[in-house]
Amino acid sequence: QVQLVESGGGLVRPGGSLRLSCAALGFNLDYYAIGWFRQAPGKEREGVSCINMNDGTKYLLRSVEGRFAMSRDPVTNTVSLQMNSLKPEDTAVYFCAAVHWSNYEGCLGRVMDYWGEGTLVTVSS
Repeated sequence: QVQLVESGGGLVRPGGSLRLSCAALGFNLDYYAIGWFRQAPGKEREGVSCINMNDGTKYLLRSVEGRFAMSRDPVTNTVSLQMNSLKPEDTAVYFCAAVHWSNYEGCLGRVMDYWGEGTLVTVSS
């Protein structure tokens, strides 16, 4: 069965860290672009970080530069999002999503082939 399975969300204090993971099951990430997206209450979904495995192109949302980093483990076919110096405005449901690289249009979250169910990140004191 083809799916993306996220893990690692939770409650953290401002300034803390969390690491999200996304396991790709049933397909090989070598042929996909994959990214992390988030949606906060009352706000539109936004792309946080994406990697196009075809050419290595990376994208990182400006507001998380210097704090978040996305990485990939080809052995386990997973991607991770290391989030440091978290702020209350980072509170959101975080999703990973993938699309075949030939259909990748940038880290916009449109026309994605697969979506995970999402994991809640709450940054609060």
